[in-house]
Amino acid sequence: MFVSDLRHFLDMPDDAPGPARKMAEQLGSIVRAATASEAGAAWASALPCRRRPGRRPCPGRIAVFRPDVPARIEWRCTSCGDEGVIRGWEGTYFDLRTPRAGRHDGAASDIVVSDEVAVALRDLRMLDAECERLVYRARAVDGGVALTADEEDLDELIGFVAAEANHEPNRRRQQRLDRAFAVLSDALQAMDS
Repeated sequence: MFVSDLRHFLDMPDDAPGPARKMAEQLGSIVRAATASEAGAAWASALPCRRRPGRRPCPGRIAVFRPDVPARIEWRCTSCGDEGVIRGWEGTYFDLRTPRAGRHDGAASDIVVSDEVAVALRDLRMLDAECERLVYRARAVDGGVALTADEEDLDELIGFVAAEANHEPNRRRQQRLDRAFAVLSDALQAMDS
């Protein structure tokens, strides 16, 4: 079991080793996923396991659990059993617990997207807290990843994807963002129908 305090991974120096940076990214993503949803229930997030048993990528997803008290996050791979506990995450920029004031109450639907689209959404750099909660609240389902959103949430997320795609100098990343934009736009049109 990997027991960590997230404060040790914040503001890493530029010369930090690559494995430490990747661990910091993974822990931050786990905290985002665990705090994007309500406390008290374990669920399988869309986050892939980082392990490579037998030098092959683990097919598992990271299941997260955040009890109300004490303030810790428990995580476990659904396939290989890699697991850990994260403490010291409260109040960090990975903490997505505080919802936006004046939240709308539209009818939410599940939008199933591919793993590739989910990765592109998690890689977005310009997201507000509400869209970040939407992206990290995504659940693993058969056939991909389910985002639960209403029309307004989805439209706002599409705007962020479009803005970032329009300003992306890396052609490959721009193509991934364009594919994500197309999938989300199609889902929004289906919701309008």
